[in-house]
Amino acid sequence: MKIEFAPLNIPLRRRLQTAAVLQWVFSFLAMAQCCLAAFILLVLSDWWVVALLYAGWLWLDWDTPTSGGRRSQWVRSWTVWEYFRNYFPLTLVKTVDLDPKKNYIFGFHPHGVLVAGAFGNFCTEATGFSRLFPGLRCHLLMLPFWFRVPFFRDYIMSGGLVSSSKSSLSYLVSRPEGGNVAVIAVGGAPEALDARPGALTLQVKHRKGFIKLALKHGAQLVPVFSFGENELFDQMENPVGSPLRRLQNRLQSIFGISIPLFHARGVFQYSFGLVPYRKPVHTVVGRPISVLQTSCPSSEDIERLHGVYLQSLTELFEQHKDSYGLGQHQHLTFI
Repeated sequence: MKIEFAPLNIPLRRRLQTAAVLQWVFSFLAMAQCCLAAFILLVLSDWWVVALLYAGWLWLDWDTPTSGGRRSQWVRSWTVWEYFRNYFPLTLVKTVDLDPKKNYIFGFHPHGVLVAGAFGNFCTEATGFSRLFPGLRCHLLMLPFWFRVPFFRDYIMSGGLVSSSKSSLSYLVSRPEGGNVAVIAVGGAPEALDARPGALTLQVKHRKGFIKLALKHGAQLVPVFSFGENELFDQMENPVGSPLRRLQNRLQSIFGISIPLFHARGVFQYSFGLVPYRKPVHTVVGRPISVLQTSCPSSEDIERLHGVYLQSLTELFEQHKDSYGLGQHQHLTFI
């Protein structure tokens, strides 16, 4: 394989953009393991008292990820996120105003490999979420497992990430004062296994839990489509039924997380590595679907609203696909 090296005279700002994205990839793939190792080393060192004090804090703070988390506007506004945004670049597109007195569930599509669009737009202020949607506080839902890792949990909560458990989502969208946005990557871990350039297949047809909770609490549903999300990484071929896909599905059933074998470019060369490609990502926030609160929604209620949601998501995609480089022949497929 011929390796294409990056030129030596790349401007400093582009080097900083690459560094910003590199630390983000590290935070997804290795920071949790490093934080856990640091905690174990503290326990085994002369600083074991620090580990003991943190363990006490962890016990007292255990329910915070399911009770709205602990956002830090300072962390969300770090300059590093501006470099992260400009690397791709990322753009957050607003289509309508959202009433800050209501609560919302944003259905984010597609998941992609590392949900770059969801992180950059909803866990940082780099693309101006608070400016575009004044009065709203966004929270990206993440697997509960990660909030059990010492130190790492505090870092991810500072960006607005919270547990994806049912109780966590219910807490956010049931606040009477309104103003909360729960962002869910609806396709979840299984969809990440199909994330590759050109993919427009969404795992949403049988995902109705968020629909039921929207009905139960009267939260407004908002479809969100991130154009370019699947263009950031290539992935090893893993068709359904292949040995690799069976292994990935097995590991997912055990650990609860998917393990896509992805690749893109490197830091000093463009031929291989885990750094995403420089492809623009445009995340379009659609029009809210009005939801009438139903304390005990029936299966018919859920099916009806789910159908309305899929129709709204389809319309959002069709209305904007021309603007972001997709052809008229390209359409979403729901499975």
